[in-house]
Amino acid sequence: MESPVFFIGELSQRTGCHIETIRYYERVRLLPRAPRRGRYRTFSEPDVARLHFIVRSRELGFSLDEIRALLVFASSHDSNACREAQTLAAGHLAAVRTRLRDLQRMEKVLTETIRRCDSRKTRHCPLIEVLSGDSR
Repeated sequence: MESPVFFIGELSQRTGCHIETIRYYERVRLLPRAPRRGRYRTFSEPDVARLHFIVRSRELGFSLDEIRALLVFASSHDSNACREAQTLAAGHLAAVRTRLRDLQRMEKVLTETIRRCDSRKTRHCPLIEVLSGDSR
């Protein structure tokens, strides 16, 4: 029995992914080129599952190339696929942790600068000084 097909609007509703984003994922080949019924793209349950995978991966901050690799690992019957996916995820986690440290440093500088603005102890605006590179 053939699986039911539906159009892009329903795929969008079922996955929470915008229609233009779905078209983009098709253009960059994260989603396979959808068959057409007339001029309309048609999708089925495997497309829903694949798009959910992509959307969740994007929510976790994976790049399109990383997602492409994860999709290959997910469809692989190779016993090394899980290890390769784990290695990719570990590299991504390291990058996330680096970004978190950078954000914490930014938070500290902004907090201190705003505190200095509130103190009104300087003639010049501390925020403008920090952004200008001045260290008065």
